[in-house]
Amino acid sequence: MLKRMLAVVAGSLLAASGFAANPELRSDHPQTYTVVRGDTLWDISARFLKSPWLWPEIWQANSQIENPHLIYPGDQISLVYIDGQPRLVRGNGGNRPDVVRLSPRVRNVGGDRAIQPIPLEHIKAFLEQTRVYSDEAIKHLPYVVENEESRLVSAPGQLVYVRGLDARPGDAVDVVRPTVVYRELPARFPWTKSVPRKFDRKPYDGVRQVTFASLWLEGFNNLHRRHSSEILGHEVQQVSRARVLKSGDPATLELLDSNFEVMKGDLVVAADTHPYDASYSPHAPDAVPANMRVLGVSGAERYTGSYRLVALSRGARDGVANGEVYALYQPSRKQRDKVKFANEDLRTVFPNKAAKVVIPEEFLGHAMVFRTFEKVSYALVMDGIRPIQLNDIALAPQAL
Repeated sequence: MLKRMLAVVAGSLLAASGFAANPELRSDHPQTYTVVRGDTLWDISARFLKSPWLWPEIWQANSQIENPHLIYPGDQISLVYIDGQPRLVRGNGGNRPDVVRLSPRVRNVGGDRAIQPIPLEHIKAFLEQTRVYSDEAIKHLPYVVENEESRLVSAPGQLVYVRGLDARPGDAVDVVRPTVVYRELPARFPWTKSVPRKFDRKPYDGVRQVTFASLWLEGFNNLHRRHSSEILGHEVQQVSRARVLKSGDPATLELLDSNFEVMKGDLVVAADTHPYDASYSPHAPDAVPANMRVLGVSGAERYTGSYRLVALSRGARDGVANGEVYALYQPSRKQRDKVKFANEDLRTVFPNKAAKVVIPEEFLGHAMVFRTFEKVSYALVMDGIRPIQLNDIALAPQAL
């Protein structure tokens, strides 16, 4: 579902952030750089800075232009010094390196588009077809109760019947399918690799099926967690776009185009015509939420790396915003000192602090948030240097 992507960017409409530091220039930085088609702000700032997300600290914006942060192919980015401080400007700053000459002008950009915060053509399908709903919201979504002619599955051009849908004939809706339930990862939870849990849809009717086994397992987990694990959200994937032909209970829908065949139990939501924000710019966060963890990774069950996606356990409720850059770390862990204390060493029969060594947190790479929901956010790994897996932690970004 999640595909390999190109690198993205940094830059910000915000002023200095809480984690801002004095940006350090690369030793091999150019004095000028001409933007070419396919560049991203991250690519450009990485040519000048060791920490690309600190672009806002040295970007000299033109307040006389409506959106001074837009950069286009063909623009020349120059490094100049103003009051002794390095600044990046659009243009060469005139003949004096310490003065930036900026003035409003009408611009003909032809067919060129401004440099995007994310190369949307590479992730557009994911952005449009995946979303997260709260536990309460998903319980009340309309659902497909039957397919045309009692088929097992339905394809474009065929009809499906939906219960609980409040819509008028002609309205566009999306048929979606739950994929993963994201749950809170307690800081000391011992079985972190068991979450997130795959969604059970046999069939899904908004009511959790309770069995003796499920009650026993839930009680056992709660005993060790000491509290119920909070559901942060239900990830769903778009299956089909549809049009309402007839209201009622059930309502009649015609399938227009599909990514997959529609099945009984699939859910129905209003069509999202603006599924993502394309105007933000990456930056360091003002604050890092406590116990922010990797909930899911793309392309594999456990590990991922550069230019892949991760789901993080914090969202808008915790102040996470699109464009924020976080550093990902493997959590610290305790291990037996097998050099000095072998497994058969009698001194380790009873608890012995000397036989344990705490391995510190290990830096894995940076990830940039590109889509935020209430309690969950999606981020793109920018510069992973080690494999990233479930339960890794997100902290303030650091210089490479």
